[in-house]
Amino acid sequence: MIRLTTSDLDIAYEDRLIVQNLNIAIPQGKITALVGANGSGKSTILKTMARIMNPAKGNVLLDGKSIHKQSTKEVAKQLAILPQNPTAPDGLTVSELVSYGRFPYQKGFGSMKKEDREIVKWAVEATGMGDFADRPVDHLSGGQRQRAWIAMALAQETDILFLDEPTTFLDMAHQLEVLHLLKKLNEANNRTIVMVVHDLNHAARYAHHMIAIKSGVVKGEGTPLEVITPEIMREVFNIEADIVPDPRTGLPLCLPFALAAQPLADRVMGNDGNEQDRREEWTAAGA
Repeated sequence: MIRLTTSDLDIAYEDRLIVQNLNIAIPQGKITALVGANGSGKSTILKTMARIMNPAKGNVLLDGKSIHKQSTKEVAKQLAILPQNPTAPDGLTVSELVSYGRFPYQKGFGSMKKEDREIVKWAVEATGMGDFADRPVDHLSGGQRQRAWIAMALAQETDILFLDEPTTFLDMAHQLEVLHLLKKLNEANNRTIVMVVHDLNHAARYAHHMIAIKSGVVKGEGTPLEVITPEIMREVFNIEADIVPDPRTGLPLCLPFALAAQPLADRVMGNDGNEQDRREEWTAAGA
């Protein structure tokens, strides 16, 4: 099932065209990862799909209707976005931050109802932040802060969640903490998650669907096995890479070894000296 699509989408910063004629579909109830080199346009696409930016041409369609022609509150009941490196006012507690997610359901300056408070409590618990509910956000670790912001997005009760590089500046343990949480939310609540991911191997492990972008153009789309290929790595990231199966999951792992501009004769091959044979052996193993 597809609810969210783009139709002939152009995105520009002033007179500079960043994305041209973009047509993509986001699978419902799946995790989709947007990947690409720095400056490829992936964050710009995410912001436009989440209605933070307006397109120069074309539409972002949710259930067949342009989200840019719907009211802000109506859209906020259907999708939530966690931007890159969000900041909270000093002294704001986790529960207070999460309560901001109920704004689309309040009228004027009305206070939260019992139902709102119950949803805030649920979002705090669902993200494992129950023990930190009354702690100021600026007193938390990086991973804890990210979970608090995700809890706020959950409190919006949307079916679709956008995240712009949710693991940026986090150490490896906190990166896994956040990605495991997103996987859990997807599986337990059937939430559609769309995220910009910097780490290709994280994208391959946690996403069901991947979209590889270069200069605002889609160069690869499909499952991790279909997108994490030597050819797409060469075209999108300008690298030569061995693609091997993850020994735990069978999903593709990208192991870069040279810039794409490097002469083929200078490639460092495996002991068998045959890169193609290794790919065929991996494919035959059912990875």
